[in-house]
Amino acid sequence: STWSSNPAMATARNNGAMGPIGTSTAGLVAGGAPALTATEEYNFGTTVTTAAAWASGNAMNTSRRYIAGMGTQTAGLFASGYTTTASAAAESYDGSSFTSVPSLGTARYAASSAGTQTAGLVFGGMIGGLKDETEEYNGSSWAEQSNLNTARGEAGGLGIQTAALMFGGSLPSPTGATEEYDGSSWTTSPNSLNTARRGIIGGSGTQTAGLAFGGTPPVTGATESYNGTAWTAVSPLITARASLAPAIAGTQTAALAFGGDTGSVSAATEGYD
Repeated sequence: STWSSNPAMATARNNGAMGPIGTSTAGLVAGGAPALTATEEYNFGTTVTTAAAWASGNAMNTSRRYIAGMGTQTAGLFASGYTTTASAAAESYDGSSFTSVPSLGTARYAASSAGTQTAGLVFGGMIGGLKDETEEYNGSSWAEQSNLNTARGEAGGLGIQTAALMFGGSLPSPTGATEEYDGSSWTTSPNSLNTARRGIIGGSGTQTAGLAFGGTPPVTGATESYNGTAWTAVSPLITARASLAPAIAGTQTAALAFGGDTGSVSAATEGYD
């Protein structure tokens, strides 16, 4: 129903690992801009002796931003991104360290993602133009799947490998267009976001119970819930922001938004109940 302020990250950043990674009580962020390898873990205790806080984790192997992220705090997957050029590199995280894993078939940045460390999904993105490629990861290799109906980057993504959702993004102008993935192909939803936007929109939840928040232009805190059919406006973020980093942890009713661009790089964290 509402957003509330939580402890800030130690390192302000935007365009970090973007995607459905972690939960509202066990979040994870890596990379971002300025070009970072820095990793932080968020833990929220239910008692006063275990207060909410961010803690530093081991660094990524490859410094980058605009990364697609998926999985959990102790089993994360990070793929694609941008350093001085678009990257196809992928790394797994086990809760303490990063390990390089097979690269994507198509290098890109500002891609969207869904799924887990062993059943991941990366779709869309940019590299010399907008991309429509979709790739699935099975824990050991990537395989190209059906393309998006509309190529785009800087969009929101959520869900699992066999039931994912993509929304908003750049065409290159901002859009509210929504597509659903069933594990084999994408279908364009007749219902778009109420507020068209791009700029790495935050998202959490499932294909039939999703949440979208933030974006640009202009920089917005607009938040919308999705029930599998239509988008509905709900309480906005306290601080309007875009390029969230990743601002994508949790479910439709228990989300975590952190980092991003408010006009300057932010470390602010907000929880949604």
